[in-house]
Amino acid sequence: MTVSPAHPHQAERHSVGYTMGVIALIISMVGLSAAYGLGLLLQQKRVPTLPSDEGPRIVRTLVGKELDIPASWFRNGTPQEQGFASQIELRLMLPIGKGGALTPVDVTLLPLSRVKPSANLLDGVYLHAFTADQFTGPAGLIGKPLDGTDGFEDETVWYDALSSTPFVAKCAPLPAGHGAQQCLRTVALQGGIGAVYSFSADVLDNWRAFDPQMKSWLSRIGAM
Repeated sequence: MTVSPAHPHQAERHSVGYTMGVIALIISMVGLSAAYGLGLLLQQKRVPTLPSDEGPRIVRTLVGKELDIPASWFRNGTPQEQGFASQIELRLMLPIGKGGALTPVDVTLLPLSRVKPSANLLDGVYLHAFTADQFTGPAGLIGKPLDGTDGFEDETVWYDALSSTPFVAKCAPLPAGHGAQQCLRTVALQGGIGAVYSFSADVLDNWRAFDPQMKSWLSRIGAM
């Protein structure tokens, strides 16, 4: 019995199908390679580094004061415009984490009239909301939980009780699985500018270095 050869159109369809399969495989491999390379690139970009003064700069005017800011400092990407601003949001990687590790500090600059320094809140607000408990923690700081009224649920104030201008930070827990507590500290800078700092509670171990570090970097842009 003789076997008839396959229909030429059927063979052509098989050839086309095989070719398309090879092309799809190549595209898939290229895509995986690109994704792998992009993943490595993103990992490299996530490596923390100290703030840099190099590169393009943006001039923003806040409460009549010109601030000359490296574009890389802005928290949410480089602003599209220069000139007047109602507030400025920055992020600085500073060596004030555990063991001097680089850790992010979010900085919001805004008119001092819109905020109240944490040191003033200590006597005017927090002191009246303290519970009888006291926490042990970073050397030199006292931790006092707030009683939960006025929206202070599960929040703790850490402060230096020996200074006339104390370091004060209010900390609250993040949702489960999202890391250490997050703290807020507000200070008055020069020229009617206020600064709100947001940072991990791990930074409290190096609280004495916090304000000198902020002064060192913010003075470079004219905010201190």
